[in-house]
Formats: sequence, C-alpha cells, structure tokens
Amino acid sequence: MTQIFRSMENLYHQLASALRERLAVIGDRELRERDPAAHLEKLKAASERITALQGKLPPKIDPQLRHFLERCSYDKALAMLEAR
Repeated sequence: MTQIFRSMENLYHQLASALRERLAVIGDRELRERDPAAHLEKLKAASERITALQGKLPPKIDPQLRHFLERCSYDKALAMLEAR
C-alpha cells in the first residue's frame, strides 16, 4: 500500500467521521432544546471540520463525492464513503 493511498484512506476516514459527528449534533434534540446556542456552536464546529477536510482533498476525487460535498449533501457523501 503506497503512502498516498494510506493518506487518502485516512482523509476519507476523517471525513466520514466528521460527517457522522455533524449528523449526531443535528440529532441531539436534548441539547438543542436545553441550550440552543451551544447546539449551534457544536453544529458550526462540525461543519467547519468538514470544510477543512474537504479543502485537503486532492483535485481528482470521485466527481460524485465532490458534488455531494459541494452541495452539502452530507448524507449522500457519507453513504458513498461508507460504501467504499
């Protein structure tokens, strides 16, 4: 396994983790009801992590994955990453 392949796999793993984290924050109704500001901050942090990881992706990734990420279709992007 080449270093580049391992690096990409690690990046995809991190991206999938960030996408799952964002979904978990969205689903945390208890926090949203108890402390909307904290909920929003967690959501912003998760989204910023996704954006940062997205910026590390090389130009030649799967066009469909790029489309999903650019359109913020995070459920579809996560499903695609998990299917790999």
